Amino acid sequence: MNMFGFYRLAAATPRVYLADVQANTQEIIRLYNEAADNCAAVVLFPELCITGYTIGDLVFQNALLQNAQLAASSIARATAGKSTIAIVSLPLLYCGKLYNTALIMQNGTIVGAVPKQQLANYREFSEKRCFASGREVTGASIKIDGCTVPFGSKMVFDDNNGFIFGVEICEDLWSVTPPSNELAQNGALVIFNPACCTEYANKAAFRLELIKMQSAKLNAAYVFSSAGAGESTGDAVYAGDAIIAENGRLACRGERFLRRSQLIYADVDVEALGSIRRTDTSFFDPVPTGSAVQSVSIAAVQQSPDWRYAKINPAPLLPDEENSLTECMDIFNIQIAGLAQRFEHTHARSMVIGVSGGLDSTLALLAASECTKLLDLPPDTVKAYTMPGFGTTSHTRSNSEKLCDALGIPVKTIDITPACRQHFADIEHDPAELTNTYENVQARERTQILMDIANKTGGMVIGTGDLSEAALGWCTYNGDHMSMYAVNSSIPKTLIRRMIKHLVELRGGVLAEVLQSILDTPVSPELLPPDKSGAIEQKTEDIIGPYELHDFFIYHFVKLNSAPDKIAAMAAEAWKDVYTPDTVKRTLSIFLKRFFQQQFKRSCVPDGPQASGISLSPRGAWRMPSDASGALWLQQLDQA
Repeated sequence: MNMFGFYRLAAATPRVYLADVQANTQEIIRLYNEAADNCAAVVLFPELCITGYTIGDLVFQNALLQNAQLAASSIARATAGKSTIAIVSLPLLYCGKLYNTALIMQNGTIVGAVPKQQLANYREFSEKRCFASGREVTGASIKIDGCTVPFGSKMVFDDNNGFIFGVEICEDLWSVTPPSNELAQNGALVIFNPACCTEYANKAAFRLELIKMQSAKLNAAYVFSSAGAGESTGDAVYAGDAIIAENGRLACRGERFLRRSQLIYADVDVEALGSIRRTDTSFFDPVPTGSAVQSVSIAAVQQSPDWRYAKINPAPLLPDEENSLTECMDIFNIQIAGLAQRFEHTHARSMVIGVSGGLDSTLALLAASECTKLLDLPPDTVKAYTMPGFGTTSHTRSNSEKLCDALGIPVKTIDITPACRQHFADIEHDPAELTNTYENVQARERTQILMDIANKTGGMVIGTGDLSEAALGWCTYNGDHMSMYAVNSSIPKTLIRRMIKHLVELRGGVLAEVLQSILDTPVSPELLPPDKSGAIEQKTEDIIGPYELHDFFIYHFVKLNSAPDKIAAMAAEAWKDVYTPDTVKRTLSIFLKRFFQQQFKRSCVPDGPQASGISLSPRGAWRMPSDASGALWLQQLDQA
């Protein structure tokens, strides 16, 4: 089964038996076999797991060192016939010096040895008493169990199938320039860190944030395993912290302070990490670091068999619930600040906006209203207009008027139906034919009115179209497609809904009631006549599919460059309790067709602030020819 570049990563925290090499080896092999049976690509064990970290001066004992090497060979043999990689560490002699070393094992052999560079030598730590730094050891080799093994601090391991990783050890991460920086710049998409961290108040929280931030900075997955039960508590406690982070997000964290061994897993989209890096070409700008990083070829590792340990976010363009209010208000303030700058720069005297009673014009009106406060301007600087046409319902018109009243903004009504009927006559169109012409005449009439009023009042027309509509081309060319400043242009439909929900919570009163009514109204351009009861007949999501799916597609297609078969599979998994795979595939087909066909609209859009993580502005965010063919993408989707 094609799992589209997902790999199952595992972090083990075995119960440690100090200086009991045999007991530790047995537990390591047991946990390795469990992880291999669970189809892990790699399983990471803590720092000095073969001997235990807190053995003090016993680390110098020849008997311990010899048995540790024999144990490493035994663990390596246990990996025979398996692609699952084990990363275990031990004290290792090289050229008369002792190194705190991680061994990489696969398919019965030790394929690499990485020494620790940054030795902790403060407060409870005294590593320089025992170990030499491996910082200067590069491109070397060492004999282990009669085999020559690459040995050095600058190595990445590549299965030549898209899975590339590197290793740094505990304190390396806390150094001013962590080795993982250079490893990532040389292709490592996953960083493994065997560690042995002491615990005290708030240290675990800091550690988690550090690991998440390093994974975000490197656009990488970061797997961390710290020793726990069994390490000496003579002067400190070791909690057994296991963490897997993915590009700034916590994928999995184990339970600390257990008295038993533990394994945690995460299915990580390694392919997506590589894609993110490819679009950030400055990531690979060379930094002088001395000797080159060595690439070690390893056997192919298996991809995840399923998504049991994956966290596929069904709404990747929405902020996490925990930070939702803060992020949404940041976006709102970006809109306001962008509009304020443009308003001042143009020396405009008014902000002209068409209010439909829908989500987009509501958010744009709210931003314009707040902009007048920021600039210390009277509310009537905003010129709001409702322009009822053939599809306008009394419900949306009423909401438009109530919204303006609640904001203290004067609103005027201009009925566009007489002008549209005249236009139908002029172009010899039968108004009984409810075609695109019928719809677009109304949209362009509204834009013409707003533009002319802006001229008349020395103002600027505030665009209301959102990112989802831009991706789908769900707008009338030179109609609602056009404005003088588009405040919603980088905000997807689902995020606009979330932002308005938060504004309901914050504002209260009549304004909150109106906003809630707008949230409860189906999304519609209202360009076709309502039904017999006067309710909205033309519902956008009945025509093009759910916006929550389209926003999922935008993220994975634009942000991660994912192929259609992968997007369809991931969306079906993420939304399996809501939409059938057929619905997902049909909606994705609509998305791809429209995304390619409608690029000509995105090639000439007004300015607008990038307020969310994705923009389709042709001036830098998304460059694409209007005549590009989408046949390749649609063909792959058909074959999925």
